[in-house]
Amino acid sequence: MLFFSALNPSAVARGLGVLALVCMGMSSVHAQDAGLEALRQEAQRWANEAVLKSQPPGVNLRMRAEVGALDSRLRLAPCGNIEPHLPAGARLWGRSRVGLRCVDGVTRWNITLPVVVSATGKAWVMRGHVAAGALVTESDVMEADVDWAEEPSPVLADRNQWVGQTAARLLSTGQTLRQGMVKPAQVFQAGASVRVLAQGAGFQVSSQAQALSAGVVGQPARVRMENGRVASGIVLDMRTVKIEL
Repeated sequence: MLFFSALNPSAVARGLGVLALVCMGMSSVHAQDAGLEALRQEAQRWANEAVLKSQPPGVNLRMRAEVGALDSRLRLAPCGNIEPHLPAGARLWGRSRVGLRCVDGVTRWNITLPVVVSATGKAWVMRGHVAAGALVTESDVMEADVDWAEEPSPVLADRNQWVGQTAARLLSTGQTLRQGMVKPAQVFQAGASVRVLAQGAGFQVSSQAQALSAGVVGQPARVRMENGRVASGIVLDMRTVKIEL
């Protein structure tokens, strides 16, 4: 607070001048804060619309974007047209950035703001621990609402993507099943006796063979036929290799 002496007019004048400068400074700060908040709100409006269009196909997720604040020290030149955009290499998923650029101004500028995107929906979650290499069964998981965007790795939403496969590493209680957490199970060793299903245009022949490599469901395996011929096919299950002719 400023105190002025009635006996010193010059001091009063200097004090009023100081007070005016202080008030002008406070007004400038408030105007700057309001301008930055208006930019944040513009980015928020754009992000709200953009996340609705970025929902993965075939799933029902509750998408939400939360745009963070700009640095209060930022000073930007006046602009007649500001364009929101997604910076190169960024995606509206998890922790990311949204951009604002001046496209009509004496000084062109381009800034980014932090954004957190959540995508809540049903997914498969571990009921308990499953050791690395152990088979993942339906009793090991349950359905729950999770944030798909919490991690960059895609969620394994289809049960066929994980059922009957093995844990690629230790899976812990509460973890959401995601890509890279499971791998196909090995169903037979090299040297095992397997059934070969040879299929061509309009015909199908079944015969016995010996596996020359380990068999992993969905992966290629080499076999030696009864006539000694070596062939390669896709492992269907724990005893069957399919060969396309």
